Amino acid sequence: MAMPEQPRENLGQRRLGRGAFVGIVAAGVGTLFAGGALSRATSKVTRPLTDNLGLAGVVPSSGWRIYTVASTMPRFDPATWRLTVGGLVEKPLSLSYDDVRDLPRVQQVSDFYCVTGWIVRNVTWAGVRIDDVLKHARPAATATALNFVSSELPYEDSLTCKQAALPDVLLAYEMDGRPVPRQHGAPLRLVIPRMYGYKSVKWVEQIDLVAQPKDGYWEQRGYDRDAWIGRSNGA
Repeated sequence: MAMPEQPRENLGQRRLGRGAFVGIVAAGVGTLFAGGALSRATSKVTRPLTDNLGLAGVVPSSGWRIYTVASTMPRFDPATWRLTVGGLVEKPLSLSYDDVRDLPRVQQVSDFYCVTGWIVRNVTWAGVRIDDVLKHARPAATATALNFVSSELPYEDSLTCKQAALPDVLLAYEMDGRPVPRQHGAPLRLVIPRMYGYKSVKWVEQIDLVAQPKDGYWEQRGYDRDAWIGRSNGA
C-alpha cells in the first residue's frame, strides 16, 4: 500500500478531484480495516498513504473521516491555552478557555458536508457566536474579514465579516453534548454549516481582523474561497 516517495509540497499543490480523493480514501480505509490492530494498521497503511497526499490521517469515526495536515494533532492544555483576537481591532484579546465558556452560550443542530462528498447529519454543536467575541475587541471600520489560525500549522482560513455574522456560524466547544474531541478540533473549532467542511477550521487559537480575506490552506491548493454547499468547487 505504500506509495512512491514524492515531495510533499508538489502533491500538496495539486487539487484532488472529488472522485479521485474519495477513491483514495476508500482504498486506504478498506486496507486499514482488513489488517490487524488499528494502531498497527494506522501506522503502516494510513500514514504512508496520507503523508504523500498532504493529509496526516484518514480515520472513520461515527460517520466522520478525520483529515489533518500536520504529523500530529494538537493537544489541549486548559491551563495554558488562549484564544487571541487581534489585527484591526481597538482592543486585542487573550481569552482563556473559561473566558470563552463564560460568553453567551448557543446550541444548534446542523449537517456537516465534506467537499469530497460525505455528510454527517444532525450534529449538535454548542459554543459562542463570533459577534459575542468580537464586540469585546471592537473591530476597526477598515476590517472586512476574519482570518482563523489553527494550532495545526500551517492551517488557516478566512471568512468575510458578513459570512462570520451568519446566524448559524459559531465557535464550538461542545459536540453532541460533550467537549469537542481532540480529533474534531479541541478545544475550539469554527462551524459554518452552509459551507463545506474545509472552512470549519479546527483547533482555532487565533482570530485576526484583516482588511481583505485571503486564501486558506485548501484554497491555496485549488479549492474555492467561498465554499457554499452545492454552489462551489464545480458543483
